This record gives sequence, C-alpha cells and structure tokens, in this order.
Amino acid sequence: MKKKIGFLSFGHWRDATGSQTRTAGDSLLQTIELAVAAEELGVDGAFVRVHHFERQLASPFPLLAAIGARTSRIEIGTGVIDMRYENPLYMAEEAAAADLISGGRLQLGVSRGSPETVLRGAEVFGYVPPEGTTAADLARSKTEIFLDAISGAVVARTDPARTGVSGGLAIQPQSPGLRERIWWGAGTRATAQWAAGIGVNLQSSTLLSEDTGVPFDELQAEQISLYRAAWAEAGHDREPRVSISRSVLPITEEIDRVYFGRQENEDQVGLLEGVRSRFGRTYAGEPDQIAAELAADAAVQAADTILFTVPNQLGVAYNARILETITRLIAPAIGWSRA
Repeated sequence: MKKKIGFLSFGHWRDATGSQTRTAGDSLLQTIELAVAAEELGVDGAFVRVHHFERQLASPFPLLAAIGARTSRIEIGTGVIDMRYENPLYMAEEAAAADLISGGRLQLGVSRGSPETVLRGAEVFGYVPPEGTTAADLARSKTEIFLDAISGAVVARTDPARTGVSGGLAIQPQSPGLRERIWWGAGTRATAQWAAGIGVNLQSSTLLSEDTGVPFDELQAEQISLYRAAWAEAGHDREPRVSISRSVLPITEEIDRVYFGRQENEDQVGLLEGVRSRFGRTYAGEPDQIAAELAADAAVQAADTILFTVPNQLGVAYNARILETITRLIAPAIGWSRA
C-alpha cells in the first residue's frame, strides 16, 4: 500500500518567549506558508486541528480556502471539526466552497471532538442535545445531516407564493466527490465501526478512550482492522482511506536536542472523563532510529495516510526543516515516496 504523508498543526499561538506565533494572525498566516513549503517538499497533505475557546485554530474554512488558493496539489483538511458546534447546512455550504476553490482537494475530518477546558461549550454556541440524548448523539446526527446536504439531498422547499411552484432545494454550491472525502475521527473501536457503516473514511485518534493493555499501536491497528471489516460488510463500492497521526521530532541539530531531547518515548495511560484511556507516544531521536520504530509500528503499517504533528509555535522555517527531514530520512522507511 502506497503511503501518503501530511502535517497536522494545532495552530497554537501565545505571546510568550520563544514563540514565533504571538497572535492569531501569526498562526493563520504561518499555517498557509507551511502548507506552501510542504507542497514544495512533496508532502501530500496539510491538516489543521480545530479547538474552540482556545488560542488555537478554530474556524477552518477561511484558512483551508486560503491554503487551497495558494497551492495546487497538496490535500487540505481537518483533524477534526467538532460537529457539536456546527450548523450542518451552513457547514455544507462552506465545505463545498472551500473544496471548489482548491479544485477538489478537501479531506474533511469530523467527529465528536476531544476533551475541552470550556464547560458545555457547544451549548454556549446554542446547540443543546435533545432530552434523552448525549453530546456524541448530537455530533453523529449533525454529521448525517451534513453528509446528506453535501450529497445534494433536498433540505428545503421553494416558496410557491414567489416561484409559482413547489419544489425541493438542495444546499448550494455542491462540489462533486466531496462526500467520499469526509473522515470520522474515531476514539474507540465501536465508533470506527459506526464510521464504516455510514461510508466515511477513518481518522484514528491519538487518544483512544479505551485500554485493553496492549501497546497503543496494536490497539489502533485492531481498531483499523475492525473498521475495514465493517466497511466490507456494509458493501460500499469504493476502498476507504485510513489516517493516523504521530508526533515525530527528529533530532539533527543541537537546537533540536535542546527542545526535544528529554521527550518521553512511551505510551501514556490514564483516566479521561472517568474512562481508562491510552495515548500515543512521541517519537523523538535520530532520524534512522525513528524510521525503524515507525516501520515496526502496527498502525503505521495498517494506515494509508500518516499525519505528522508539528510544533507550530517554532515557526515556518523550523517546521519546514522537520518536514524535509521526514521526507528524506523517515517516510521512505514506511513505504512513502514523493509523488
């Protein structure tokens, strides 16, 4: 299986010593510049994380459209949009517009979202789960409405008093093929199987809210295997895509050792919202060491797309150098070659 690689930026900004992203504007503009640099390096994807009420990237569509207008080949996407916060019909309009601007390169990851510092943030936005349902139910139901909308389903009717007829209306614009480029960010094996059932690609989370005692990569590989089996059982007429993300910090200069030389290179296990959860490790060290470790990573072997998280606050030049090291010395070991 030929691999694709991309970068994933959380888009942090803070007016702090050493930060190259002091403002939201810095973070947004530098994300665009890093995408341009990544495309020049042959990287396949530029992805952003979406968090609300944080000094991080929050409104992805203007950013994705800008990246699409500045680039010509690289895939652009999210990992992930928290659907609890979204109006699915307005989001369908925004997604189609961004996809058309990029020439059909949008790879949109959506999900229930991750743990937050805000209390009931989606409710502040005006979205409250109906009585007897959960926030996860709300995210899934909105996702299904969104999928119907980008597929051209009738979501409204014409006004006979103004048009003289009664007919169905779909969201506009429509972008052909977008439905097949939607991904669900799954934090459990069961949600991966649900994603397969509705026919969306899989973004396996670096935080799995379950722990069976096996290493993270094996648990993630099992999730991917169950997803593929559920996809086959559902009888969809295309091959799905599967992405995972990895924190990879190659040390090639002394400044890298200063920043990352003391990183913990082990899985983290702990309680998250009362559930025993397993977190993926960080790969920090010499490039050949990281290459060997990733080549032996069960989930890296199982996925077709690997997203490398970047320390965006260190600036465009620094992160472009990390990506250049990955393309030359690490990614070929996992089956990637430049397009």
